[in-house]
Amino acid sequence: VGESERAVRQCFQRARSSQPCVIFFDEIDALCPKRTNMENGASRVVNQLLTEMDGVEARPGVFLMAATNRPDIVDPAVMRPGRLDKVLYVGLPAAEDRVDILRALTKRGKTPLLGEDVELTEVARNPCCEGYSGADLAALVREASIEALKEFMASRDQNQDQMAGEIKVCGRHFTAALSKIRPSVSDRDKMRYEQLRLQYAAVPSKG
Repeated sequence: VGESERAVRQCFQRARSSQPCVIFFDEIDALCPKRTNMENGASRVVNQLLTEMDGVEARPGVFLMAATNRPDIVDPAVMRPGRLDKVLYVGLPAAEDRVDILRALTKRGKTPLLGEDVELTEVARNPCCEGYSGADLAALVREASIEALKEFMASRDQNQDQMAGEIKVCGRHFTAALSKIRPSVSDRDKMRYEQLRLQYAAVPSKG
């Protein structure tokens, strides 16, 4: 048995000994791509994973979850009843969701420290934020923080007593960041995801 297959088996063994337990596979398309007629390392890993999945069904204390941006390239056997048979589509966040994400990213305005003129609700509802993913919002906060740091460094020589703790990310920094950060999901990608949503909404599920 190869190292990858052994790692899969050990993962499920640990889950069984730690139940109740959730096993979460991120980017499962990389772990379980569609198999070909040729036997290779990837096919053996998929076969091992399918074997373990079938064994988990008899153990109600172990739950399986996975995420992917490419369900169309995941091996179909993985999504059969009794395995990963419940398919949920998670789209881009709406304005209200973006507010919650920004609050989480900034620790409710404490990290980074936000200026008094920053209203995360207004930032989230800015038309420039339309189509932003969670990763895009994280990039927005980072870019705004960089803008604030640049401004601080430029003014530090003029005021040697200024302390690093006084750095605040203000509205102007978010405005500058919004002009630089573009949505990472294109309109073409949105159309493709919508087609996948419609396709997998009809996937039969167990129960």
